[in-house]
Amino acid sequence: MVGKKKPLVVITRKLPDPVETRMRELFDARLNVEDRPMTQPELVAAVKEADVLVPTVTDQIDAALIAQAGDNLKLIANFGNGVDKIDVAAAAKRGITVTNTPNVLTEDTADMTMALMLAVPRRLAEGASVLTGDKKWAGWSPTWMLGRRIWGKRLGIVGMGRIGTAVARRAKAFGLSIHYHNRHRVLQAVEDGLEATYWESLDQMLARMDIISVNCPSTPATFHLLSARRLALLQPSAYIVNTARGDIIDEEALVKLIQDGKIAGAGLDVYEHEPALNGKLLKLAARNKVVLLPHMGSATLEGRIDMGEKVIINIRAFVDGHRPPDRVLPLRT
Repeated sequence: MVGKKKPLVVITRKLPDPVETRMRELFDARLNVEDRPMTQPELVAAVKEADVLVPTVTDQIDAALIAQAGDNLKLIANFGNGVDKIDVAAAAKRGITVTNTPNVLTEDTADMTMALMLAVPRRLAEGASVLTGDKKWAGWSPTWMLGRRIWGKRLGIVGMGRIGTAVARRAKAFGLSIHYHNRHRVLQAVEDGLEATYWESLDQMLARMDIISVNCPSTPATFHLLSARRLALLQPSAYIVNTARGDIIDEEALVKLIQDGKIAGAGLDVYEHEPALNGKLLKLAARNKVVLLPHMGSATLEGRIDMGEKVIINIRAFVDGHRPPDRVLPLRT
């Protein structure tokens, strides 16, 4: 409507240029040009004056912060699929709607999961470093840099949602046998198409797999889902890949099992206390026992633009008085 006051939208990190440009056209958008994570005082100032806050995974939007929100803040439009850093229940009590950006990162994250699934058993990072290291490559040898074949191995997927299913499709094409554990069994047609085996017991599945892929969301129920006890069930020849959230795995327990040779290795894109990294993990990476990536599973330009477009749609719907398509409701207890 001509003359209608545009909502003040505070964006906590730099977004792709096409997204920021469109936000400037539609809203009174305050950009983070420097792409510097906001300090706690800056976040407090933002929630006090904004009509809409657009946070990312680097921001902790907890109950204490939400309690300081001004009367104008009515929408937290998260730039991300997960909302584990947002206290959705506290927001609901204050009458603040929370949205996210689901269904746009599935294929990108599944690609990265598959890349790690190949990189760890086939020692790709270790091999690449040979050519860029100090020592000259001596050439091919029949017994040098032997990894493990993934064709014919059993893959256990923890969390058979959209991403887990996309991982299963890729893995099946690589000759892996698909197994999964999920809160609910997937549709029979999906199971048949993937020739997937459902395990109601996570413990029983873990004990029988060659590779474990973690693809479930981070919730209070999945915190340390792969606990020290459960990780100890893995075979010594097994590998674990995590592109979901770091706190799903007991990181200290994982480190110890790899150090002791009780798990063959791991490929990690997420960490329990990121951006802080466990020094023991870094030492394992230096010894080529693990492959570590800096949370880049969804890092494609196409994916980030798709996320931004979803944020814009959610804000426009809310401002126009409609229910945002990606509203997140508090978990029932």
